[in-house]
Amino acid sequence: MELEFLLRIFCAAILGGIIGLEREYRAKEAGFRTHFLVALGSALFMIVSAYGFSDVQMSEMTSRWDVSRVAAQVVSGIGFIGAGTIIFRKAENIVSGLTTAAGLWVTAAMGLACGGGMYILAIGSTVMVLLGLEAFNYFLHKFDKHRKE
Repeated sequence: MELEFLLRIFCAAILGGIIGLEREYRAKEAGFRTHFLVALGSALFMIVSAYGFSDVQMSEMTSRWDVSRVAAQVVSGIGFIGAGTIIFRKAENIVSGLTTAAGLWVTAAMGLACGGGMYILAIGSTVMVLLGLEAFNYFLHKFDKHRKE
């Protein structure tokens, strides 16, 4: 079972790192290391939440297992980290860092999916994130070229 857990964490770290490389390439606030760590950490939290306390003896009258509680707290914690990447420049009336914050948020979700053993879902989500980021960037450049001509 421990090897399966290592595979889950490894998969999350690799997929998060791939998203981070795209952000690093675009010179955004959070790059490879941040996305790598967010994915790895969220996968680890999911594994610990689901399996880490299985040997603790509890009576049904005093407690109830709810694996989703830790996942919910990961979402809250990532929201806090993501908020730190969002910057509002009042002088120019510009908000920046929203895509980076959203990227961290989805990277945490992908890490939770890996931690839960949902590899196909995590890989598919990573591909969609990269397609969304790159495709949008491609079309923006196409429209900018047509506007300048």
